[in-house]
Amino acid sequence: MPQRTSITRKRLGTLLAGMRRKRVVVIGDAMLDVYLHGDVERISPEAPVPVVRFEREEYRLGGAANVAHNIVALGGRAELVGLIGEDPAAGTLSRALASQGVAADGLLVDPSRPTTTKVRVVTDRRQQVARIDYEDDDEVGGAHETALVTAAVKRAATAGAIVVSDYLKGTVTQRLVAELATIARERGIPLLVDPKIPHLGYYTGATMITPNHVEAEIATHMRIRTDEDAGRAARAFQDRAGCASVLITRGEAGMWLLDATGEGALSATAREVADVTGAGDTVIATLVVALSAGATPVEAAHLANHSAGVVVGKFGPSTVSAEELLAAV
Repeated sequence: MPQRTSITRKRLGTLLAGMRRKRVVVIGDAMLDVYLHGDVERISPEAPVPVVRFEREEYRLGGAANVAHNIVALGGRAELVGLIGEDPAAGTLSRALASQGVAADGLLVDPSRPTTTKVRVVTDRRQQVARIDYEDDDEVGGAHETALVTAAVKRAATAGAIVVSDYLKGTVTQRLVAELATIARERGIPLLVDPKIPHLGYYTGATMITPNHVEAEIATHMRIRTDEDAGRAARAFQDRAGCASVLITRGEAGMWLLDATGEGALSATAREVADVTGAGDTVIATLVVALSAGATPVEAAHLANHSAGVVVGKFGPSTVSAEELLAAV
């Protein structure tokens, strides 16, 4: 199978300039990632578990919030629509978004559910000891779903692109995605989806869907070990999801892009992998701002590939700046 054509440095400069201030609406499961850092010096006498001596607490934006953060880091403008609870984590998440320049007035309060929060206990060597999740993954319905759809549609009606970031935490519904797909089709703007396979039938009409290789295998009932496997899986995924393009992220094997102009592989660019948490968020954020700036799907995929190579070298959910992307390419 062929490699997709790479991007020239001159063209990259044009696209990076075009990314500035592009407005994207991000709809999905906004999360707060909490890291409790500490030292491990002994094992507990009560159970065979390490005793972590607390040193510091750190907050990161996760899920759809991390997608929006990455868009802003690349020079774009992001408006976030999602659900939060009526709890302290909601305030922390909102303040963190505001500090990064993400418009978050589209976060709607549902007092019946907690703000989705992942608390990780991490040692001084960045080894994860435990994770505690605060969440309600029941799909939103009733008045809260109507309010969510209204908020998303209102913002999508004037945005340059739409991203759906689905983490199966209850925000993304079939009705919501159908409304967004209609707007994207009528306005001729891209709709990108970072998927979860139980919702595969929700994404009909998407411009591009970005499954990782495990998700692509589950969706297509195929094993992906080679480029040829990836090509067959991408075509089957495209057919089942009813989307225009598919970008399968394959970790150290790179990516596989299927779009209207053809298909092919993109080699991995990571030099050293520290943490893959949130890498998919960076990929879809780069894709959407690049497409908004006029990039072809192949060009956008190459930029996303390089962004992924940078971000996996960082700890936790992180971002890539336009300067870092330029240096990487």
